[in-house]
Order: sequence, then structure tokens, then C-alpha cells
Amino acid sequence: MTDFTLLNFAGANGAAVPGIKVGDSVIPIAEGLAAIGRKNVAWAGSTKAALGAWGDAEKRLSELAGKSGDAAVKAVAKPLSSVRLLAPVIYPDAIFCAFANFTDHMKEMSDRSPPDKATVQPLHFVKLGAHCVIGPEETIQLPAISKQVDWEGELAVVIGKPARNVAAKDAMNYVAGYTIMNDLSLRDRGTRKDWNVRHDFLLGKSFDTGAPMGPWIVPAKQVKDVYKLTMKQWVTGELMQDSDTSYMHFTIAEQIEALSRQFTLRPGDVIATGSPSGNGRPRGIYLKPGDDLLVEIQDIGRLHNPIVQGE
Repeated sequence: MTDFTLLNFAGANGAAVPGIKVGDSVIPIAEGLAAIGRKNVAWAGSTKAALGAWGDAEKRLSELAGKSGDAAVKAVAKPLSSVRLLAPVIYPDAIFCAFANFTDHMKEMSDRSPPDKATVQPLHFVKLGAHCVIGPEETIQLPAISKQVDWEGELAVVIGKPARNVAAKDAMNYVAGYTIMNDLSLRDRGTRKDWNVRHDFLLGKSFDTGAPMGPWIVPAKQVKDVYKLTMKQWVTGELMQDSDTSYMHFTIAEQIEALSRQFTLRPGDVIATGSPSGNGRPRGIYLKPGDDLLVEIQDIGRLHNPIVQGE
């Protein structure tokens, strides 16, 4: 099978066009498939539709990637440098975010030990995809309600088929691929003093532009070992996060098992697997207008976003 990544780019009218990246070229899915004699493919209209038919789509897209040198395919392809990438899923129905799931992050944030997996389930909160997701190079708008906006670069899992009551041993069969998400957090909004509860995940985690995602989805089969990927994040050129996925406490399979006991995970759903160490709060550093964020995860890609003051 020929390697490719799944993405969205902006068409002539700004609307999302699903495509695949092969080398330094982007092939629009519908046009590319038509060029190799596969017209009117039902799932070719969006990346979410492709994820919903991932068993077939992955094979067909790999076939298309393998014919990227054909004249008919080259005629519809575009240089990667010429397109404006969008978030790879427009928009996830749900983003499930693992809370404090990297052991080095637990250490820096509260100096606590990892929970015992024999007695404790993973802890997730939900981030609002349609409100929060933006793509590569799109502008993060710092909300006026917060003065403590923090960064959290995360490996994100994209679901490729419905998953309900899935055992951990089978869970990876439901993963289509991986992308990058920056779980931006409002540190001064996540704790409530006016209620008799501590955390407010809605106010602390969801805001316009608060979930940059991209640049594309790398199919899971193309990632040799998902627990041996370096993770880095630069804030305005300064390296802040420098870790790797080996610090992930609850594995991807364990997270899918826990979530699928309560929900049917659907194609296009995203699980952000947790942030490694290197956040701003332990250092008293927060984002400001004029900053920019660059997240890099080995074998996945780079996600860059500039920052301005929002409303």
C-alpha cells in the first residue's frame, strides 16, 4: 500500500475540499478517483464521509496515492505549497480529551503519582468541536474573559468506525489515524469559587479557536509505534514542550474501551490523548497577542497557529 495523509484544503470559494497528500502534492479526492476511473464514489465528498467508510476508503485512497505519477492524476493535483490547509475533520461531532494523562505532566502540574489502572478509569472531558476547531495557520483569538491562556500539544486519535463496548484488546481496530491538536486552556476559568464543585471544564476548555487541529490525518497503519513519538511545542520560537508519547498513562486502547462503554464512538470523533509536560501554568507564563504556537509530533507533522487578541 502506498502511504498518504488525509486532509482538507480550501477550495476556490473557501469551502473544504477533501484531499490526500502524497509527497509534496495534494490530490482532491473526488477528482483524483475520477481520474483513475472511479467516479461518483459515495464517500468522496468529505473527510468525515471517508472516515465513515474507512475500510474501503483507505484501500482506494492508497490506490490513488500509488497512481499519483499518472498523467491524469497529476493533471488534477496541486502543489502542497499552493493550498490553504483546513482542519482535517470539519467538524468533529465530539472531541474527548484525556485529563492529566501524561505522567510527566502530572508531575509538573500537581506532583501527584499516576492513578492505579486496576481501580481507576481514564478521566475525559468534552471539547466543543464546532465551536473550537480551527486548522493550520488559522488565528487563535485569545478571549477577553481570560488572562491565562495556556498551551497543550496533544496526539489526537481519529475514530474510523462505530465503537460501542469495545474491549481494549480490539480497540485499535477502530482507529483510522492520528493528527495533532492543541488543547488550549483558560487556566483562570477552569476553577469555580461560586459553586461547591472545583472544576468547570466547559469554561476552562472550550472557546472560539480553542482547538487548533491538523495538519492532516496520518493513517494508523503508517505509524510504526504510536508510543515512541517525540512531541515538541515552541511558543514564539522558544521550545516549551519536549517530551514523547511513552509518558502516556492510559493507552489509546484503554481510553477507547472506557469511552465506548458510555458512548458509541463515531467515525470522525477525536480523542486527544493528553498533554506532556512543558505547559505555561507551572512557569507562570501565558499566551499573549503576537505569540505563535508550533507543535511537532514525530511521524505526524507540524501544526502552526499565530495568536491575536479576540473579543
